[in-house]
Amino acid sequence: MTGGALLVAAGLVLTGCGSADGSAQTDAASKKPDLKVSGAYMPVPPTADMAAGYFTVTNSGGADELTSVTSDIAADVTLHTTDGGAMKEQKSFDVPAGGRLDFARGGNHVMFDKLTHRPKLGEKVSVELHFAESGTITVEVPVKAATYNPSSHH
Repeated sequence: MTGGALLVAAGLVLTGCGSADGSAQTDAASKKPDLKVSGAYMPVPPTADMAAGYFTVTNSGGADELTSVTSDIAADVTLHTTDGGAMKEQKSFDVPAGGRLDFARGGNHVMFDKLTHRPKLGEKVSVELHFAESGTITVEVPVKAATYNPSSHH
């Protein structure tokens, strides 16, 4: 082969590799989310009108977004994050492809306001998590002691 023919052949090989890489990335980005919710709990609320909830969403598929949470136990359910000790309401949370979204004390959490009743230790609270791609996932959230710490209960 001449030098020019080698360059053209090398260019075709590199172009082919680039296309394959681009297709692989497109396939991963277009993959459906595959969500699993675990570790859900609600500490016994200290007051009769407000409670918090925590859980982890693990995603082994493509990206998704938690857009809202509802429950028949509260008139108003909102998503929050905590940054530097300050609580801030969020409209939604991204659930990364192949990643996880954590809701834990001192961080992201769900606030249940205007409770219909004060949940008791051992009760299970039905909560609906609404996702942009995956639709609604219903989770039965156990009410734990106010001092419950999931990291010490493995």
